[in-house]
Amino acid sequence: MTDAPKPLSTWALNISPSPTLGIDAQVKALQAAGGDVCGFAAGEPDFDTPEHIKQGAIAALLRGETKYSATAGIEPLRKAIAGTYLRTHGLTIAPGQVIVSPGGKFSCYLAILAVCSPGDEVVIPAPYWVSYPEMVKLAGAAPRFVLAGDETGFRITPEQLESAITKRTKMLVLNSPSNPTGAVYTRAEIEAIVAVALRHNLYILSDEIYEHLVYDGVQATSPARMGPEAAARTIIVAGFSKTYAMTGWRLGTMVAPPPVAKAVGELQSQMTSNASTFAQYGALAALTEAEKTAAAFARMHEAFDRRRKFLHARLNAIPGVSCVLAQGAFYLFPRISSFGLSSHDFCVKLLETEKVGAVPGSAFGAEGFLRLSYATSDEIIARGVDRIANFCRSLPRG
Repeated sequence: MTDAPKPLSTWALNISPSPTLGIDAQVKALQAAGGDVCGFAAGEPDFDTPEHIKQGAIAALLRGETKYSATAGIEPLRKAIAGTYLRTHGLTIAPGQVIVSPGGKFSCYLAILAVCSPGDEVVIPAPYWVSYPEMVKLAGAAPRFVLAGDETGFRITPEQLESAITKRTKMLVLNSPSNPTGAVYTRAEIEAIVAVALRHNLYILSDEIYEHLVYDGVQATSPARMGPEAAARTIIVAGFSKTYAMTGWRLGTMVAPPPVAKAVGELQSQMTSNASTFAQYGALAALTEAEKTAAAFARMHEAFDRRRKFLHARLNAIPGVSCVLAQGAFYLFPRISSFGLSSHDFCVKLLETEKVGAVPGSAFGAEGFLRLSYATSDEIIARGVDRIANFCRSLPRG
């Protein structure tokens, strides 16, 4: 009789699967089986990648750009990214501070891995993107959560941050515009939070993947713009997935202080080598063919804005539901606590009875809410919100 296999690693045993991807997989399986399902779970634009970006990658393939590139990314793309930050943020970035990785998710993980050691702590405002705590745990560090509810627009205060910091705190994660709430911090709020972080010598991981997806004249502000000291402690993560409808291309970007960028490059060299070479040339086309990119983005942005307003109005018309109007990204985060169900049970029953896929707020550290993505068609949104209203009418209210 052979011995039983030795147990899996601590990392494998303690990791939690992504709830958003799990629910989206359920929705797609039901749709593949012929079910009439309205999916609000995926954080993925329903638009195709603009043609000139695809052609940039095709041209690279045809001329043989199919070999390894430099670990940190092709030089023209890194220079173009640095130039973009100078034009849009007034930040002088050396190409050596830019790392291109296989996806924004991996960029976030590399930033945490480069800075945090076992025993360190990372402050994560809640509601949070589902992957932040798991990334922190994979680095051997511990997440510390600070909850901001809908009464504050889902934005933490400097006082809340101050109270969460201990002598073991190494990093603050800041995501503005936010997934899952669409909240956007004002410049004054960013300035006050950065002041606390600098006073405690923290790194700031600023996830700016949704920075261009803002509405009603709102502007997203990077912590790196709060002066040279802030720039020296800020790691900016972004990418091409959301703004350019390039989710499957898996291209994330990082702009980091030189020591962090060097460490991230060395980590990536041992973990993935480079991001896909020809895909990087598609990303280069997104930045260099600016007029085409701007026109494609304007069409997508207009649709998202229209859907945001429509879904927000319809949700708030449902008795028992209240919803803050998001200022960025492509999510709404309505409160459904009045129905007396946990957010998990609410979403399970909603999918079972009405064939609507949504993500429970508990997945984001905020019980009593659910996340709805409006990065889907107007038709699906209209049918889906009708079904949500019908489901809510069937529930008793506490």
